[in-house]
Amino acid sequence: MKLSPMSSGLLAALLAASSFGTSGVLAKPLMEAGWSPVAAVTLRALTGGLLLLPVACFALRGRWGVLRQAWRRVLVMGFVGVAVTQLAYFAAIQTIPVSTALLIEFLAPLLLVGLAWARTRRTPHRTVLLGSVLAIVGLVLVIGPGALQPVDPVGLLFAFAAAIGCATYFFIAAQTDDGLPPVALAASGLLLGAVMLGGVGLVGLLTFSVELGTLEMFGAGVPWWLPLLALALLSTAIAYAAGITASTLLGSRVASFVGLLEVAFAAVFAWLLLDERLTFVQILGGAFILAGIAAVRAEEDAEPAPAEPLTEATA
Repeated sequence: MKLSPMSSGLLAALLAASSFGTSGVLAKPLMEAGWSPVAAVTLRALTGGLLLLPVACFALRGRWGVLRQAWRRVLVMGFVGVAVTQLAYFAAIQTIPVSTALLIEFLAPLLLVGLAWARTRRTPHRTVLLGSVLAIVGLVLVIGPGALQPVDPVGLLFAFAAAIGCATYFFIAAQTDDGLPPVALAASGLLLGAVMLGGVGLVGLLTFSVELGTLEMFGAGVPWWLPLLALALLSTAIAYAAGITASTLLGSRVASFVGLLEVAFAAVFAWLLLDERLTFVQILGGAFILAGIAAVRAEEDAEPAPAEPLTEATA
């Protein structure tokens, strides 16, 4: 049975959210062993891009001109969607709580709703607004009400920069006019982002340190490259390829709302693999996020999609 583009897109978006949700549990062994966040993110992007490279070459089938024509989209994806988003997030958590930075970064879907409003000059339907409220309430419940507190304004600015970067990721992913396969955009964007992140580490703007040797992962001693490979494959290569595919099929707005489930998946994986407590409030938050996604998707189904893939009806 052939799936509809909407069904395929939702499956891809769920795969992306669950894959991104493994980031915390897979990166934790590296962090505890002494890896700096920037080093982990840089090598994660580099390795993930290299893993996707053969698949991207196969998808292009020698059509290198398509990649050249899409150079602007690749540049923005690598620079903003990968590098700036990660750097802004890690700069934010230097001065504000991680929960607050996450909450602000995941406001990306609201930025996309606002962008669609500005581009079309059409007020969002009340169903979309209701879905937005439900999703954000769910996000607060999953991350924790402690995210809502007075914080350093500079950290807030960096967190909002991360939100803009996240929204840009969904925006760029949803543009399909150049014919660039999603996996090719993912591979090239990750490799370019890795170069930029590595450059920041090399010039000393942020600490870049790694610890090679045996480290502990889920209670067992493993070589350092094993969690890095898992992080690069599951949380990066599969996550970015699936996320970009979802945006091309669903549009950036719906894909970005489904992407909010990443925090719910992260809580579940931490419960399963790290024995961190999963509370009723977090489960309730996941239900609110699902309700918000359902409301936004219902509005997409109810109205004809605009000509522009981004504002149809994902960051």
